[in-house]
Amino acid sequence: MDRRIFVRGAGLAILGVSLGSSAQRTGTMPRIGFLTPGPNPRESAFWEGMRQLGYIDGKTIVVDRGSADGDFARLPALAAEIVKNRPDVIVTIASAATIVAKEATSTIPIVMVGVSDPIAGGLVGNLARPGGNLTGTSTQTTAAVGKILELIPQLLPRATRVVALWNPVNAISQQLTMGETLIAAARLHLLVRVVEVQTREDLDRAFAALRSTRPDAVLVLSDTFFGANAGRVAELALAHQLPVFSTGRQLTEAGSLAHYGADIRVVARRAATYVDRILKGAKPGDLAIEQPTKFELVINLKTAKALGLTIPQSLLLRADEVIE
Repeated sequence: MDRRIFVRGAGLAILGVSLGSSAQRTGTMPRIGFLTPGPNPRESAFWEGMRQLGYIDGKTIVVDRGSADGDFARLPALAAEIVKNRPDVIVTIASAATIVAKEATSTIPIVMVGVSDPIAGGLVGNLARPGGNLTGTSTQTTAAVGKILELIPQLLPRATRVVALWNPVNAISQQLTMGETLIAAARLHLLVRVVEVQTREDLDRAFAALRSTRPDAVLVLSDTFFGANAGRVAELALAHQLPVFSTGRQLTEAGSLAHYGADIRVVARRAATYVDRILKGAKPGDLAIEQPTKFELVINLKTAKALGLTIPQSLLLRADEVIE
């Protein structure tokens, strides 16, 4: 946990031509479909990676963008519209968009950006050789949630009660993470109460209710909705003097106490190399899915001071980043 290492999955092979490389055949600019559930820091990092490889919208590529703006019910229609335009590659942000894109086409290559657990989510059966038309990068968020729970008793030795906020709309990803949360909590003798949050109003009501129940800590499970409302989460947590832990860097940067998870900026930038390989002729099913083997710990020391918490020096030394 002291340093970040991002490695490529084993067995990478580049064979044959892509499933849908029409741009290669015609000499026209490649067309890329881009599908996202809503605002996400993976997006800017992915396009940064694309620019580094020489891909610029309107100059070297054409991009069809589809954003659900947090409304997951819109994803199937957006995916269908993108498929109708017959792009050379479809890029998907996170699990929900990837699942919908896979249902929409079995021939157009799909590059997923930071899916939490591709195997457990039923997207692929093998990371080294995923087969079919899907490949990309994973954050392995499911594995990280146990580690963030371990931080709670380290920072709050008397903590026994934790409230976990989750968004049931992002069903598969959230259910996998919730399952791991409950397993880890039992191992650590923490009592977890689950609170569903789907809207900003739900978020406000949830924290208002916590005013009377006073849990020792709040765990926010990584999700597009919580990322988009990271500032509001931090504001409510500070107002109610509640330490918030998460597996999403966005929340800690906005003012939550700490997070542990893969560096999604690295994960997203690496996804751009998959698009590049596919446009140059690689088959997505032959490209191993990359996953992080080590994760980053980020602690917001400014928030800790505002909450009256003293962070052990040993933990500060282990942190990859301390926000002051």
